[in-house]
Amino acid sequence: MTIYQRLSLLLPLAFSGLVGATEPILLQTNQAKALGIETLIVGQAEAARSGTLPARVLVPNAQMRVVAAPVAGLVEMLAVAPGSLVTKGQVVAHLASPQALELQRDALQSGSQAALLQQNLKRDEQLFAEGLIAQSRLQATRAAASQATAQANERRLGLTLAGVAAGKLGGFLALTANIDGVVLEQGAQLGQRVEASTLIYRIAKLSPLWLEIQAPVDFATTLKEGMAVKVSHSEVTGKLISIGRAVDAMSQTVLLRAEVNQGAESLRPGQVIEVEIAGATDQGQRLPASALIRHENKPFVFVQTASNDQGIHFELRPVRVIRQGGDSVVVDGVNAGERVASKGLSGLKAILTGVGKE
Repeated sequence: MTIYQRLSLLLPLAFSGLVGATEPILLQTNQAKALGIETLIVGQAEAARSGTLPARVLVPNAQMRVVAAPVAGLVEMLAVAPGSLVTKGQVVAHLASPQALELQRDALQSGSQAALLQQNLKRDEQLFAEGLIAQSRLQATRAAASQATAQANERRLGLTLAGVAAGKLGGFLALTANIDGVVLEQGAQLGQRVEASTLIYRIAKLSPLWLEIQAPVDFATTLKEGMAVKVSHSEVTGKLISIGRAVDAMSQTVLLRAEVNQGAESLRPGQVIEVEIAGATDQGQRLPASALIRHENKPFVFVQTASNDQGIHFELRPVRVIRQGGDSVVVDGVNAGERVASKGLSGLKAILTGVGKE
């Protein structure tokens, strides 16, 4: 005879169906232990923290930069690695590039051509003033000089955008950090041939940081921008800066964004954490999902009503599920301070349904 059968014979229940159960269950301490029954106090367990939501750490877009190859070439030197601190203007890599040489050559040629045509323009202006040449010749010279100057400016701008030093041929192309920050990612290896726009480094400033929080729709309606946000089990704090207007069709959640300043150095981009939102009104009580049973698609919990010399008393109580996510559930129907069964519910349910009774 199984333990469920022995218990069902020891406990004369006045009902045979779960929904019709109205009398408390009485278990001796050793019986509860044998069934693996554990309890928790509503409102005091870890799963009962109000406003606790999963979040992901991100770097704000405005605080992130990439160092990319402006032209095709060979990575000749890498000066830093992921995790390194860099300052704005610091040389982080060298690139050997034939294309950079072509840009330098074109810039030098266009600059020389523009200078020559400017000299011709001055000469023709003098000759026209003396009446020695026609106005049409002066206009042609002026147009050619303007075109050459525009082309020279274009080539110089191309050099600047490519990070190539103007005024000389040869040498390597120095790539520099464009902000103070930390190297998050290295996209190329020493000796690798890269194309234009290939990522060399990704650099970010890591304070402040963003937290992207997924909140159930009904919970999000109780929130306001500016509410304090705290990372669970830490002193890291911030504030809510945006509440999404769209609802994810699959999870039925709203995207929240918080900005963290104090303690941001202890977080890592990409890290998944839990946060608590101060001042959020979380209707109902949060319980672990293991404390809930269902019968005929209706939710119930076992509430411990007494514990004395006679044994431990449990009653089955219907509840209303407000929301459920992950390994926790928020319900209406139990009060803070009450004790509910969180483990061993299959044994209690077997007793109620009369499993093994003859």
